[in-house]
Amino acid sequence: MTTEANRPGWTTVAILAARLIFALVFIMAVSFKLMDINSTAKYIAAAGFPLPTLLAWLAALLELALIACLLTGAYFSEAALVAAAYVLFLGFAFHGPSHWAASQAEFGFFVDHFTFLAGLLFAAVHGPGRVLAMRRGWIAR
Repeated sequence: MTTEANRPGWTTVAILAARLIFALVFIMAVSFKLMDINSTAKYIAAAGFPLPTLLAWLAALLELALIACLLTGAYFSEAALVAAAYVLFLGFAFHGPSHWAASQAEFGFFVDHFTFLAGLLFAAVHGPGRVLAMRRGWIAR
């Protein structure tokens, strides 16, 4: 059985790259929200949700918290699970089966959410790695 201590060096690079990619996806998402929160609120309202401006701000705050956890490794597995639930919700709420008749592209967006979901679940199980990862107040080396 391979333990983290005796894995090849490329695995550390792969783990760090994956954490960065996860964070970058949420950085892009929160950036678009913060650049025009009203457009985000309109998109949320168009999906039929109440209090769209409040939900847009809450989504931005959640994404900022996820970014911090994914980059630092603090509460990494918990954050990856929260992110997975969030991505699953977004997939169904904004790109689910009710949207497919209007546009075939929506099905592609829906499937994309599931590939991201799979990566987040895998990350939640395996954790942030040992390098550049905070563990409940300590930085792993």
